[in-house]
Amino acid sequence: MQPRHTYAIGDIHGHLTLLHGAHDLIARDMARHGAGQVVHVGDLVDRGPDSAGVVEYLRAGIAKGQDWVVLKSNHDRLFTMFMSDPMASDPGLRADYSWLHPKLGGGETLASYGVPNASDRPIFKVHAEALGAVPQAHIDFLATRPAWHRAGGVIFVHAGVRPGIAIEDQAEDDLVWIRKGFLDHDGPFEALIVHGHTAVDAATHYGNRVNIDSSAAYGGPLSAIVIEGEDVFRLTAEGRVPLRPAGR
Repeated sequence: MQPRHTYAIGDIHGHLTLLHGAHDLIARDMARHGAGQVVHVGDLVDRGPDSAGVVEYLRAGIAKGQDWVVLKSNHDRLFTMFMSDPMASDPGLRADYSWLHPKLGGGETLASYGVPNASDRPIFKVHAEALGAVPQAHIDFLATRPAWHRAGGVIFVHAGVRPGIAIEDQAEDDLVWIRKGFLDHDGPFEALIVHGHTAVDAATHYGNRVNIDSSAAYGGPLSAIVIEGEDVFRLTAEGRVPLRPAGR
């Protein structure tokens, strides 16, 4: 059964204040239109100032019964992999990068837990400090997130899907990393895909997919949308703004 409406929030990247703002917009919309589930498409951590706060806010909210879904993403997976094995290599990451590379933002994540200058010090010393600083509850929370979520005629993932493969058969590596083969696919998917992972200037509807990563990691806003039937709306301080494919 198609739910009345479902909300989604884009890539957060450690910006707790922006996340609070997105939830405030959703609360205002719920006051007008009724309650709905809230899906977060991942990238809770890295680059921003308070990854620890973001993880705790979402973990604690779900534990208290909030109807929130948090999806697995590449950055969140890199964090949990590092905590398990600092030398682990994610197949989606360039061979010359690690989670602590400045472009990835792992150092900012560990700083939010009280581990300073992680990108500039010996990795095993940093890892030992991280084991003592990062709550196991945060690692368990991130490691057990689902890689996709379906609500009626919409599928939510972090990065995208491999065309022609049912969502139940998709590889996790694709769901958290894919770009080529997904972003350039013009045909229909099995459902409307709502995703993040690839930063754009603003939430954009492409007809077969909706990208809600509006570059919070790089100083942009954090997008919140609501989907009601076949209609998609961007949430603003003034209310709902229709989000339609170009030319429609």
